[in-house]
Amino acid sequence: MAPGTTEAARKKVEEELSGACTTEIAAFDEFAGRLADPDATHDYVVFDTAPTGHTLRLLSLPQAWSGFLEVNEEGASCLGPHSGLKLQEARFKRAMDALRDPAATTIILVARPEAGALTEAAHSSEELTRLSLSNQRLVLNGVFAATDRADAVAASIEDLGKEAIRALPEPLKALPRDDVPLRPIEILGLGALRGLLDPAAYVPAGKLPPLPDFGGDLPALAQLIDRLAADGKGLIMVMGKGGVGKTTIAAAIALGLVQRGHTVHLSTTDPAAHLAMTLGGERPGLRVDRINPKVETQRYVEKIIKDRSRDLDAAGLDLLREDLRSPCTEEVAVFHAFSHIVQEARSAFVVLDTAPTGHTLLLMDATGAYHRQVTRQMDAHAPGRLITPLMRLQDPAYTHVVLVTLAETTPVLQASALQDDLRRAKIEPYAWIINKSLLPLGTRDPLLRQRLIGEQKQVDLVRKSLARKLFFVPWQTTPLVGLAALEELAREPWYDS
Repeated sequence: MAPGTTEAARKKVEEELSGACTTEIAAFDEFAGRLADPDATHDYVVFDTAPTGHTLRLLSLPQAWSGFLEVNEEGASCLGPHSGLKLQEARFKRAMDALRDPAATTIILVARPEAGALTEAAHSSEELTRLSLSNQRLVLNGVFAATDRADAVAASIEDLGKEAIRALPEPLKALPRDDVPLRPIEILGLGALRGLLDPAAYVPAGKLPPLPDFGGDLPALAQLIDRLAADGKGLIMVMGKGGVGKTTIAAAIALGLVQRGHTVHLSTTDPAAHLAMTLGGERPGLRVDRINPKVETQRYVEKIIKDRSRDLDAAGLDLLREDLRSPCTEEVAVFHAFSHIVQEARSAFVVLDTAPTGHTLLLMDATGAYHRQVTRQMDAHAPGRLITPLMRLQDPAYTHVVLVTLAETTPVLQASALQDDLRRAKIEPYAWIINKSLLPLGTRDPLLRQRLIGEQKQVDLVRKSLARKLFFVPWQTTPLVGLAALEELAREPWYDS
């Protein structure tokens, strides 16, 4: 800021730039800087991107801002003066040109050989193509081949993977493809990474390790749903990193609450939005929808114009319309839609399938920013009357946050980091769910038996150090898609408790 700027002016600018949209454009600014490396100090630049929806949003921002600036060259936006943004426009254009150049950039879509993961990869491929990022290839990670086809668990894992690959969605069929086999250990550390593509590096031990002893202490999803149903109403937010099965778990919880006699609103903030596909049908007592950013933005813009048009002349109305074309408007619109869903839980059950971790934290940032703004402006003569969305999320009697993970190091670490972030916002997670667990199933397959050892270590870590309550969903021998399969999961424990 300019010399001589007052502290009050500085704080005002900091508050104006505290929104999640600022975070997103700052992230792309750093991304663009590394792409447009003027000194060419590296032969290759490798980006490990955020999960699907967040990455697609990030890549679409420069185009959205360029369109906004073409028609609105003066004034200020939620990212500050337009003159400052114009300085970045050329830089962003160079970055996007590099991304769109097939000689310079290859987009690698990574997915497990599972129907849901491949559907999301196909959606990503189509969206990237619309952004003119067409030089793509597909990597299937964790392709499994059973050693003993007589082992029912191993055979079913192999068969499901083969079927998912056979039924590859059309956008993926034409892409060059590489298959990476499932390994008996997690790929952590330089040695494991260097040996990832070497078939001889991961030969399972000849003697089978003993099965881990879980002592029967594996509470099922049905038991969690029983506890949630006892409250009669409330907000249930299902959170976790991409690919851990949040949508499946959220749908099963919602159907389980309906089974127990409640009406439920099931919604999602995930841009990938697979709820309808996962459910595969309708059920009385269950309302399903999603927060669609484009729909919510249009609705929000129409409302703002309607509310303010009576006080504006034609020139003022034109200026308002220009300002509302800002990509930051989408952030505000999505937050308002989220706030309405949170409020519904005062009198009914609302189950929210959230976006992957990074995208959800941006929404939490917006919720916190709104809370700070409103509390500052609150009438000093009416203390205690204000209840913001953040306050509802912080209320353990109102909101139950459920963290979903796999029994693998990276998903557990990311769920732990998400829990730390939530606790800093004074939101205490209610329970953890370990999804796709092999522990209760038993298997003779040497590779799977070795993976069980690593799974047991992660379960012990979560149980002893991270989760206040822990529940398990076993690996399924048939896909968890459709009402019948999800309702069965929600209905019965899978062991004698």
